[in-house]
Amino acid sequence: MNKAQLEKLFDMTNRVVIVTGGTRGIGLSLAEGYAAAGAKVVVASRKPEACAETERHLREMGAEALGIPTHLGDIESLRALVAKTVETFGAIDVVVNNAANALAQPLGEFTPEAWSKSLDVNLRGPVFLVQEALPWLKQSPHAAVLNIVSGAAYLFASTISLYAIGKAGLAAATRAMAAEFQPLGIRVNALSPGTVETDMVRKNTPEEQAVMTSIQIMPRMAHPDEIVGPALMLTSDAGSFCTGQTVFVDGGMVPR
Repeated sequence: MNKAQLEKLFDMTNRVVIVTGGTRGIGLSLAEGYAAAGAKVVVASRKPEACAETERHLREMGAEALGIPTHLGDIESLRALVAKTVETFGAIDVVVNNAANALAQPLGEFTPEAWSKSLDVNLRGPVFLVQEALPWLKQSPHAAVLNIVSGAAYLFASTISLYAIGKAGLAAATRAMAAEFQPLGIRVNALSPGTVETDMVRKNTPEEQAVMTSIQIMPRMAHPDEIVGPALMLTSDAGSFCTGQTVFVDGGMVPR
């Protein structure tokens, strides 16, 4: 291994990367990271204004970029996302399923509407997005899928059980995809962040935020940029022998 070989491992030049929820928080940091690594980046989010602003921002960084308004709970919207990506860039090499819905209801009081709203975004959307992108991933010599899950999928997440159920399902889907897609040359992994300084976390009370950091070995919030390195490793050639894994970037939350 020499310097040139090492740098090539993380080089994403000309690879087409879709990042859902890519206009803020972890998703925005990931989009910036892929842009800095040379990728052509497609950000998907529900808000057209945020998509347009992020597209401009990434282009100002020197990247080829596209912002596509997308609702992860709408299958037709996912099809349009894939179609527009391929129409613009001619390929899909990496799919990053980052978008999430943090809707919470107590166990025993779930409504069918809340169940559908949560699971459609947190589980069905990511699975069907990969399915829509599959014909293009099969053509890529560097195909990778990264599913952003959560420590809630592995802990006693009693107050956010809807979210935890969806993320646990996505972790299971990650392992199944890795096994089924291996003959196609597609690697599939998951990344499980800890408490990260995002809008989703800041919606909790100060007391709840304190609990969220105290259960980690490292009792602080991560900056969204701290998720970029592990994500790049899992989806670049640096992770070429890694599939079916969940990497915990959580300050020691789940291991503890």
